[in-house]
Amino acid sequence: MGAGRNTIFRHGRVAAMTLAGLFITLTTAFAAGGACDGVKVEMTKARKDRYAPLVVSAMEAKIKPAQVEFSAILENGNWSATYVSTPASDDGMMFFHTVNGKMHFREVWGGWAEPSERPELVAWARKLGAPVALATCFAETVTEGE
Repeated sequence: MGAGRNTIFRHGRVAAMTLAGLFITLTTAFAAGGACDGVKVEMTKARKDRYAPLVVSAMEAKIKPAQVEFSAILENGNWSATYVSTPASDDGMMFFHTVNGKMHFREVWGGWAEPSERPELVAWARKLGAPVALATCFAETVTEGE
């Protein structure tokens, strides 16, 4: 009876550890997914076509819209941000604000950041005027994979 009990206890511990690991994984996945709740993040051809000329017009270097590569396009209310790469610049997240139906370039964030810097990134975007949801999604986007 003692050997049978040990086997049951051992299997119970394995099951408990598996459930704990699954809980941690799901909690992390839901937390990451929640960072962009309320933010439109779909990368469609139409959205790329709409933002490419805006990116080009905001840059000093002369490039063509076809040379802009998008890693992310985020929209929330009258604010948006595009994570872009071009042959003439380092990768960066460009922020736009729509006023009276016209999109205006506001600022670009470039460089790299670690997940521990997310609060500072959110504060930076909020200082621009970006809504909380967009600022949070931006911070998650530029630090994911770090």
